[in-house]
Amino acid sequence: ILTNRKDNKKVAYVNGHNTTFRKKVAAYARVSEEKGRTLHSLSAQVSFYSKYIQTHREWEYAGVYADEGISGTTENRDEFKRLLEDCDAGKIDIVLIKSISRFARNTVDLLETVRHLRDIGVEVRFEKENIN
Repeated sequence: ILTNRKDNKKVAYVNGHNTTFRKKVAAYARVSEEKGRTLHSLSAQVSFYSKYIQTHREWEYAGVYADEGISGTTENRDEFKRLLEDCDAGKIDIVLIKSISRFARNTVDLLETVRHLRDIGVEVRFEKENIN
């Protein structure tokens, strides 16, 4: 197995043929009870991302991690922590998130987390802001 330095794609040679691995893709969803009425429920986000990931043939479904009624701080979000642990363990290549505000409320935490994920080769995509 070789890793291409340009795009970080993993390539294996099977019987002399080049085979590209599918990216392991997960999503993170969070809704806060503090906001009152939420436009999209947590179950709707989980359902959307589960289907969305599985419709891409080049992706392998790695799950949807979801926290409900939790503030944007990192300390109390068990699923967020589990997501980061799975990224560190190499179980995830791409993380999809509805928006930056669902991922972190604190700019320092956001930057530290995204930089760490980038350093270990995990891509983070924020849908609303169209940031990859």
